[in-house]
Amino acid sequence: MKKLPEINCDLGEGIPNETKIFPLIDTASIACGGHFGDENSISESISLALKYQKKVGAHPSYPDQKNFGRKTMKISDKDLQKSILIQILKFEQLAEKAGLPMDHIKFHGALYNDAVSNPELADSLTDFIATYFHNTPFFVPPHSQLEKYTIQKGLNARTEVFGDRRYLDNYQLMPRSVFGSHMITEAEISTHLQTLLEQGHLLSDTGKELPIKADTICFHGDNPGISDFLPTIRKRFWT
Repeated sequence: MKKLPEINCDLGEGIPNETKIFPLIDTASIACGGHFGDENSISESISLALKYQKKVGAHPSYPDQKNFGRKTMKISDKDLQKSILIQILKFEQLAEKAGLPMDHIKFHGALYNDAVSNPELADSLTDFIATYFHNTPFFVPPHSQLEKYTIQKGLNARTEVFGDRRYLDNYQLMPRSVFGSHMITEAEISTHLQTLLEQGHLLSDTGKELPIKADTICFHGDNPGISDFLPTIRKRFWT
């Protein structure tokens, strides 16, 4: 039987319906203070993961709660790495206290997107991972600078595709500012997943077929349609 990608979700970000989401995913990337969160919110999400027997990973970002980590931030490599290390260690400490290992690391928002096309940033971030978390699985976007340097340095990469976002012809996400960049209905997400899971490619915004093999598929916890589409697509494609 063909192995399906895991379902992951960005959580611990203050949304009210995490109790409905956790049963339907395999692993959660939990905000750990950079763009959102503190010890209480991290612990609450970890408790839900324990309840539903799900895996958890750290979801660090630019230290910018004001903009939810979704704007590029001018910050030195040294200060950025210091912030990320503090975020991850805080998460790891709370997860270990609860008896859960850290499953993975995934950057958030603008930091994630900037490392797609910025080779200097991708090189710096993967040096950081290689130094402090060499054996920890690391979520990377396909055909990105982050993926390139992760592979070059022998890190444990998991290729991530978004199940509720549209892609451009170059494998990059359509900008959030563009109308239609987000998918919120079961019908459009099912079409997106069918081409990905059954045909092995992404369908770009222009209709181009982009070959891809995803290890994990992400849905945003703050997607307004997630409570409606996630039960249906879980049952349709994963059971």
